[in-house]
Amino acid sequence: MYLYRFQVDLADGAIPVIIAARDDEHAFQLVEDELEKHFLKMPTGIDIILHEKKRLGQGTGFVLEGEAVFS
Repeated sequence: MYLYRFQVDLADGAIPVIIAARDDEHAFQLVEDELEKHFLKMPTGIDIILHEKKRLGQGTGFVLEGEAVFS
């Protein structure tokens, strides 16, 4: 199991998404699933970028300084 840090670029900014998944393909699918649950209407033209991947264990985490930026 891995912990993934994604950036999702939207038309009006970017948001970080953190996902625990068994592999890369599963992680990207879970990002899309979380976006569908988060937004009432799925934004168009989104770009999902994988920034970091770490083996999941006790103490695994990411620093998200300056990640949540909306204009």
